[in-house]
This record gives sequence, C-alpha cells and structure tokens, in this order.
Amino acid sequence: MSKELHNYYFNKEEPQRSCLLSLRHIILEQAPQITETQKYGMPCFCYYKNILCYLWTDKKTDYPYVLLTEGKLLDHPNLEQGNRSRMKIFTVDPTQDIPIVLLEEILQSGLDLYRKGIVKVKK
Repeated sequence: MSKELHNYYFNKEEPQRSCLLSLRHIILEQAPQITETQKYGMPCFCYYKNILCYLWTDKKTDYPYVLLTEGKLLDHPNLEQGNRSRMKIFTVDPTQDIPIVLLEEILQSGLDLYRKGIVKVKK
C-alpha cells in the first residue's frame, strides 16, 4: 500500500477506518487481477486497467460507500444511483456488520461486465 493510501485509511476516525479497511480487503479478494491505486484523492480499484470501483465516505453521513464505475449497467436494489448518470453506490453503515455476501455479489456482477465483454477490457 502506498504512503498516500495508507494515510487515506489511517487518517480516518473509527469506526470508518475499520470499515474502509474491511471494504478494501473484500474488494481485493474478488479477483487476483484487482489492483489498488489512488485517483482523485480516493482509493481506486482496477480490474486490469479498468476502474471497477472507488471507496469514499458520504459528506453528510460520513458513511463509507463503494462507488461502482459501471453502475448504470447493474440492476441491483441495494445500489443507489442518485443524480449520477454512470455510477452507482453501495453505502455501508460503519456501526453495523458489513453485508459481505451481498457486497461480493454486487462486486462479482461488476466484474462480470468485463468478463462477459459487456464493457471492453483494456489490458
């Protein structure tokens, strides 16, 4: 983990810090081709050279969320589009257990967009 990413996570207060680190671990475990970098000041997870998702926290609630880049192509009741045209988010309450199975299902659906050729993969 780069120094900038380390600082991003460890400058957060609890319980957001632990929640974000757990989300990071869950995302990275979904496929060996997923790598982590930082874009726009936030952790960014790529499948090969394609951005799969970002981690961020909501400014009003301070709840962490996973922002799925190709979210508009995913139809899942737990994803919120808001006023975004392309992306959708999966919000996590940091005081509750992370719904790991649900999150993994959503992440795998996002990865399937690349695996099935719905979104072209840049390698």
